[in-house]
Amino acid sequence: MNIKNFVSTGATIGGGLFIGLLIGYALKKIVKLVAVVVGLFFAGIAYLQYEVINVNWTKLQAVSQNTVSTIANATTQITGFGSDHHTTAALSM
Repeated sequence: MNIKNFVSTGATIGGGLFIGLLIGYALKKIVKLVAVVVGLFFAGIAYLQYEVINVNWTKLQAVSQNTVSTIANATTQITGFGSDHHTTAALSM
C-alpha cells in the first residue's frame, strides 16, 4: 500500500461525508419550511373560520390523512429508504 491509495481513499470518504452533511442540512431546512407553511395555512383557515367562512374539518382531516398516507406509501417504495431494507440485507448474509 502506498500513500496515493490512502490519499485517494481519504478524499473519497471525506468528500462523501461532506456532501452527505450538506444534503442532510438542506433537507432539514426544507422540511422545516414546509412544516411552517402548512402550519400557517391551517392557522389561517382556523382564523377565517372564526371570522368569515365555515370549514368542514372532517373532510379536511380525511383529505390530509389521504395525502399523508400517499406520501408514506411513496417513500417506503424508495430503495434503501425504509427500515426493511437493512433487515433483509442482514438476513440474506
